[in-house]
Amino acid sequence: MRDGKSGKYIIIIGCGRLGAFLASSLSESKQNSVVVIDKKEEAFDRLGSSYSGFTIIADASEIETLRNAKIQKADVLVATTNHDNTNIMIAQIAKGFFNVPKVIARLTEPAKEKVYSELGIDTISPTALSAMEFYRIIMENGE
Repeated sequence: MRDGKSGKYIIIIGCGRLGAFLASSLSESKQNSVVVIDKKEEAFDRLGSSYSGFTIIADASEIETLRNAKIQKADVLVATTNHDNTNIMIAQIAKGFFNVPKVIARLTEPAKEKVYSELGIDTISPTALSAMEFYRIIMENGE
């Protein structure tokens, strides 16, 4: 953590299937402090019963929401919404305004990866990863 403690302080934006799975997994390690932000309260139903982190019902694109999540202490921010523009905006705020050391954004449109890269934001593209895995499976069978 930024304050010298072990483990990381992680903020996850979006509690869809991806965000909820990631938050639950990170929480189960018991080494990290996790906060999930989503606009919809029912989204938090996706979190497993073992989730021990915090939840905030709010719009993460608002600076005050990020401050309430204690973004100034965050080691990592992960934007996992289904909306590339939302993810990039929040990632830019986290990286440029709050100086979060590690910012990762879900990217549904692989063609936008260059923009994120130029901003120093790491990306994960489920579309590209899935395509590469399909390709690998097809080619390894050799049929």
